[in-house]
Amino acid sequence: MVYSEDEFLNLSGIQHYSFCPRQWALIHIEQRWSENLRTVSGNIFHENAHCGAERELRGDTMIVRGLPIFSKNLGINGVCDVVEFKRDVNGINLSGIDGLWNPIPVEYKNGKPKEDDCDRLQLTAQAVCLEEMLLCRIEKGYLYYGETRHRCEVRFDALLRNRLLNITSDMHKYFERRYTPKVRTGEFCNACSLKDICLPELCRDVSAKKYIDNMIKSTETKPCE
Repeated sequence: MVYSEDEFLNLSGIQHYSFCPRQWALIHIEQRWSENLRTVSGNIFHENAHCGAERELRGDTMIVRGLPIFSKNLGINGVCDVVEFKRDVNGINLSGIDGLWNPIPVEYKNGKPKEDDCDRLQLTAQAVCLEEMLLCRIEKGYLYYGETRHRCEVRFDALLRNRLLNITSDMHKYFERRYTPKVRTGEFCNACSLKDICLPELCRDVSAKKYIDNMIKSTETKPCE
C-alpha cells in the first residue's frame, strides 16, 4: 500500500507503539501528553545531538544532522538525529556531492540499551525511509545511549523489517478508526510518563462504586448531640 502525505503518521510513534499501543494512541490520537524526568532529559539530550552544523565532513565521513525523512510505503515521516554517509565504492550518488556514499542512521537515546525492540524498530524505520528516498539498501545503523556513552550496532534483518511493517499497518488502522486500545498493565507502566492519565490513582486500588460510597460517607454530616 502507498500512503499519501496527509496520511503520514509520526515516525517517533513507532517507539511509543512498540512500547505500548495505548500509550501511542493517547499521544498521537487523543493528543494527550505529560512530562516526567525521563522525557525532559531525553528532549534535552536530543537537542544536544542536533547541535552543530547541519552538515560537516570528517575525513571519509559526512555527518548530516536533523535530516527530514519519509516513507510512502509505511506512511510515516520524521527526522533522523544523525545520518553518517561513509565513502564507499559500492555506495550511491548524492546530488551535488562528489563521490559515492553509504548512509548509516544514528539515533541518540538518553538512557541505556533496552531489552525490547522499541529503539531498534524506530531506527529500522529510519533506515527504510532512507532506502526509499535514496534508492539504496541499508544493512545497519547505530543506537547511541547517553547513560552508557556507547554505540550499539543494529542489523536491519528480516525480523525487524517485518515487525515494523506490521506495526505501522496497525497504527494506521487504529488512527483511521480513532481507536484507543484498552488498558493492559505491567511493570512497564512505571516507566510511562502517561501513567497517571492512563491509570488514575483513584482507580488503581479502589473500585468506582467503593470510591463513590466513600465520598458520600465523607460528606455526610454528623447528628447533633
